[in-house]
Amino acid sequence: MSADRTMARERALELLYETEAKDATVEGVLAALPVAPDAYAVDVVTGVSDHRDAIDGHIARLAPDWPLDRMPVVDRNVLRLGMYELMDRPDVPTAVILDEAVALAKRYSTDESGRFVNGVLAAAARELRPSGE
Repeated sequence: MSADRTMARERALELLYETEAKDATVEGVLAALPVAPDAYAVDVVTGVSDHRDAIDGHIARLAPDWPLDRMPVVDRNVLRLGMYELMDRPDVPTAVILDEAVALAKRYSTDESGRFVNGVLAAAARELRPSGE
């Protein structure tokens, strides 16, 4: 795992959280920053924004007992970040996506979040990347 990508994912999670907390657009949040974030972080938050309906549809289907609006905000945004990478970033290995998402969930959310995020994204990976990559 690249430390730069790890930091970019962490920043992307912060930006997704801020966007949701402020009920703002990704473009608005990015424009208000005094320093532009890493290009990968921008790609992820923009990709999540552009494909949010499809991403949220996958999450809702794979976690039927947890409506998105009832999930912890961090879990929901970690799942969105990971789902975007699974769907639209074939250059990123599946194992890296899952490992990084679980690490973010464990670091910033509840004790159970790592397991939950892993379960949802692993199920998504089986569908979206059936060959394993």
